[in-house]
Amino acid sequence: MPDSRLRRQAYEKMDALTRILTGAQSPDGAWRYCFESGTMTDAYMIILMRHLGIRDEVFLDALAGRIFSLREASGAWKLFPDEPEDNLSATIECYYALLLGGWRKKDDPDMVRAREFIRSRGGPEKAGSLTKSMLALTGHYPWDKLPKIPVEMILLPVWLPVNFFDLSGYARVHVVPLVICADRQFSLRLPDGPDLSGLFPAPVRRPAPWQAPATLRKAIKLTIKEIGLPNAGVQALALQKLERYMLARIEADGTFYSYFTSTFLMIFALLARGYESSHPVIARAVRGVKSMIRPVGAYAHLQETDSTVWNTALAGYALRETGLDHAQPAVRGARAYLLARQQTRGGDWQVHNPDGRPGGWGFSDGNTINPDVDDTSYALRVLSRSAGTFGPGVRAGVEWLLTMQNDDGGWPAFEKNTGKSWPGLLPVPDAGTALTDRSSADLTGRTLEFLCHHAGLTAGRPPVRRGVEWLAQNQGADGSWYGRWGIACLYGTWAAVTGLAAAGGKPDAVKRAAAWLLSVQNPDGGWGESCRSDTARKYTPLGFSTPSQTAWAVDALVAAGQRENPAVSRGVERLAVLVDQAASYPTGAGLPGGFYIHYHSYRYVWPLLALSHYLRT
Repeated sequence: MPDSRLRRQAYEKMDALTRILTGAQSPDGAWRYCFESGTMTDAYMIILMRHLGIRDEVFLDALAGRIFSLREASGAWKLFPDEPEDNLSATIECYYALLLGGWRKKDDPDMVRAREFIRSRGGPEKAGSLTKSMLALTGHYPWDKLPKIPVEMILLPVWLPVNFFDLSGYARVHVVPLVICADRQFSLRLPDGPDLSGLFPAPVRRPAPWQAPATLRKAIKLTIKEIGLPNAGVQALALQKLERYMLARIEADGTFYSYFTSTFLMIFALLARGYESSHPVIARAVRGVKSMIRPVGAYAHLQETDSTVWNTALAGYALRETGLDHAQPAVRGARAYLLARQQTRGGDWQVHNPDGRPGGWGFSDGNTINPDVDDTSYALRVLSRSAGTFGPGVRAGVEWLLTMQNDDGGWPAFEKNTGKSWPGLLPVPDAGTALTDRSSADLTGRTLEFLCHHAGLTAGRPPVRRGVEWLAQNQGADGSWYGRWGIACLYGTWAAVTGLAAAGGKPDAVKRAAAWLLSVQNPDGGWGESCRSDTARKYTPLGFSTPSQTAWAVDALVAAGQRENPAVSRGVERLAVLVDQAASYPTGAGLPGGFYIHYHSYRYVWPLLALSHYLRT
């Protein structure tokens, strides 16, 4: 396609996407697109409300309808469309929820097929740790089969080489309620609930007691000795501290840290601590998670969290990159919303960053104590008027962002320097990723891009130099980078390339990355990567192109100086087609092999950014 015709097509699509985004903006300046994941949250909400005796059949029918609509022909469920085999954990959760709610009976043909699949895969014994914990909480799995982390761990001082705050924040808020429930071996089994014993292909064997790592046991023993209390007194003290930990982190909407799953677990932990199901804290928590529901087609979906701050930061930045200035209503509204969501309270992030002052942004609308690096850098992109020219709020955000750099030179998502090795000894699948918050290529690259393009930092500044070196040291042999919070190598490579290009560093690394991107371009001109890459930690082709991944590749190649490459023209041409097609493949990552996200905003914001950058060069 001649360049003039392609540019005209790109301008037309950019204008169309701009109209779509400005038309979707809420009156308060925010964008409230759905944060859509698999069926887990829908199933858990049904299970929670049934066990609390809450009747709201219209609400639950909408969740059950979505669950059933996503069933495979085999009778099982998947986490993503091209998952090689049906997913055991998802199938157990959906099977249980549909039976518990009365939407299906055990002898229905589809339930029989689901049960046969579960048994063929080893039953709940082979499911994920959260699935087994949910079954234990509701009386369908023995607590003895799950690892029991000592409650006394909460008492360990943070200066010890092993302590509770070595776990990442998103892991801690799930571990705390589970530790309480496991210590009490608490279960809330409904007398008229379904019998799930048929899911086990063989009787459940009692395992040998799980031993915590020796370093953890030693640290606990020394701490107990220092406290000088008898063991029973120490245990009671620890349980009280665990309870206070949860209560102190309940947001205004009643949720625990703004996550559905941590709130779900907190409710059971409070019941284990003797709270009545009608207690105001539990009632507020239920109302909070119910507010996370969003319509999805003809059904409804219970989001793990809302992504309003993230969507607003992305959309506001994308619109700014098209040339809209601060006086435009859409940008002005986004700025007002984001300024109102800047966090001024401290939080757990200060444990490892005591010199940092509040100034970041979180992911969700009601999040006030859990800022993260990505949301902060994108909110600042919207708010900064010109590189290095800041008002007080923007300056505070930039300063917070700089203090969050890890000692290794990269950036984490939520808390710095939580990359110790001992959490990997815990019996949690992919513990290194699930329990820690290490530096990642996507966070490091995008932070560098912000600092150099929008905050006025130069390559000679120590934070930039250290970030560049981290990326260079962590580039894959094939030229790609693995991205932690997106799928996966395309995501990480795009972020790293745009960051390095903004910093003017490591041209050879950028050249190798561009060659890799060109080597994985699809025949149709676009790019597409499977969620299977997330667990394999290497590129796995999807077989078709997606809008967000094609946009990332085009944007990276433009940043790498490949603007005139015919492959980029083919990518832009394909992107112009993809934005008009319905797309639901998840390109966001939460937990490798366990949680994937289809951001409903991504099909608009990333193509708009890529087209804007292509047309600017």
